[in-house]
Formats: sequence, structure tokens, C-alpha cells
Amino acid sequence: MISDTVTRRILVGLLAFGAVSSFGGAALAIFFGGGGVPPEYLDGSPFTSFLVPGLVLGIIVGGTQLAGAVGLLLRSQAGLLLAAIAGFGMIVWIFVELAIIREYSWLQTAYLTVGIAELVLVLALLGITPAIARPARGRRASTESR
Repeated sequence: MISDTVTRRILVGLLAFGAVSSFGGAALAIFFGGGGVPPEYLDGSPFTSFLVPGLVLGIIVGGTQLAGAVGLLLRSQAGLLLAAIAGFGMIVWIFVELAIIREYSWLQTAYLTVGIAELVLVLALLGITPAIARPARGRRASTESR
């Protein structure tokens, strides 16, 4: 079984990765016209350029990922809540992106997986996981005393 310390470190790593890559994606969207993403992907959407999606990606998605990582590193009471918001935000971003551009990339699967993993790790740190993934608190104590 993985300790809470290791679980927390993995979660912080995923959040930091999510923040850095969101900021990078935002920079590509804002300053480089989508960074190679064809502008036709925005046809039929409310956006005429990648500026607004880039701002949302950087400020909201990247910002919540960074806030979750910092909250956990500082052991803030809000750290797990911020991490959960960040994971959920990543998942929402991917679904909205797919709905708007209607084109699939393996990166969407990768970032969807990151968001889901963040939420699973938050649940693990809260002690809300199936018995096969985490020992029952009472069982653990009884096996350690043997």
C-alpha cells in the first residue's frame, strides 16, 4: 500500500505538471495563435481566435492546478479542496475542448487521465477508496500489532 506521504507527493507532482503544461498551452494559444492548432477548429464556436480559450486555460485551469499544488505543499486546510477543484477543472476543460473543436488528440486522453488521477488521489487522501486499494484502518492496526 502507498503511504499518505507518497500519495500526497504524487498528487503535488501531477498538479505541478498540470500547472506548467496549462501555462505552456496558454502561451502557445495566446502568443502563437494556437501553437499549430488549425484556426478552423474554432469554426462554429463562440471564439474567433485562441485568445479567450488560452486565457481560460492559463488562468483557470493552470491557476487551480498551481493553487492545489501550493495548498498541499503548505499543508493548508484548503489544499485537498483546491486539488479536487483542479482535477475536476481539468476534466471539464477536456470535455468542453472536445465539444468545441470536435477533433480528437491523444493529449486529450492524457490530460483527462491526469484530472481523473488527481481526483482519485484526493479521495485516497480522504480515506475514500475501495478496500482493495487501501487497507481498512482497523485491519491495518491489527496486522501491525502481530
